[in-house]
Amino acid sequence: MITVKVTYTVKAEFVNKNQENINRFMVDFKKMNTRDFRYMSYICGDGKTFVHISHYKNEEIQKQLLQVPSFLSFQKQRDDSGLEGSPEIEVMKLVACSEELFNH
Repeated sequence: MITVKVTYTVKAEFVNKNQENINRFMVDFKKMNTRDFRYMSYICGDGKTFVHISHYKNEEIQKQLLQVPSFLSFQKQRDDSGLEGSPEIEVMKLVACSEELFNH
């Protein structure tokens, strides 16, 4: 399993557009109808910092998701918007979970 956390801060005037772009790629992710990944996006208390946490069963599904056109468009628009600092990318290792994420 691969788990990745991405944290970034957008300018206040880009928050709504960023949320629209996230919702757009989430619709496409849901259409994939697979149980091989979990992807969550959050906005923090400051109203402009976003956290994305993704769980992938394997590298194959990760590569597939990262090539979805709406996701690539989201990333480009986000990066072109003039982020406040660079995105922070963390690869994490699961210690424990209350339920099985992926069927083996």
